[in-house]
Order: sequence, then C-alpha cells, then structure tokens
Amino acid sequence: MAHVIEREDWAEHLDRWQGELQCGAYGADICIIFNFLPEPGGGPRLHRHPYAETFIVRSGIGLFTVGDQQITATAGQILITPPDTPHKFTNIGPG
Repeated sequence: MAHVIEREDWAEHLDRWQGELQCGAYGADICIIFNFLPEPGGGPRLHRHPYAETFIVRSGIGLFTVGDQQITATAGQILITPPDTPHKFTNIGPG
C-alpha cells in the first residue's frame, strides 16, 4: 500500500520547505529532513549518523564538510554522505 503524507504532517512552516519525516512508521528505513536556511552562516554542527544522508540543494550555495572533504554545492546538485561519516553544512550565499 502506498502512503500519501500531507505537507502539514511534516512541515514546521507551511510556507517553506522545513521539517522532518521519520519514515519508519511507513515501513521505510530512511528519515527525510527538509532544511531551510535563509541566512548565510546557518547550518548544523559537525555530526554523524549510522545511515547515509542525501542532500538536495534547491537554491543557494552550501559548503559541506564530509569527513576530510570540503564541497561547495549549488542549486540542482545532490550530495550523498556515507554512513558514520562526520558531516555538516553551512549556507554561504544565495548563489
């Protein structure tokens, strides 16, 4: 059976892509996190997960630290971090 999840069930703010969806309740082994970082400098601290994480840059420019790599990602790019790899990202501009 397919699941349709409404925006109001995961979005913190209905006017932007920001929120989190724990998909285990629907039989999936993933978590989807939508980040909205309107100001340069915003982003999480260095952290890691026991699973891979996929980032889709919808707009702007992000500076990603993945292990020992520094990657500048722009709108339209997708970045996948391996499991158990320290990573973080920062909004560095509107692009």
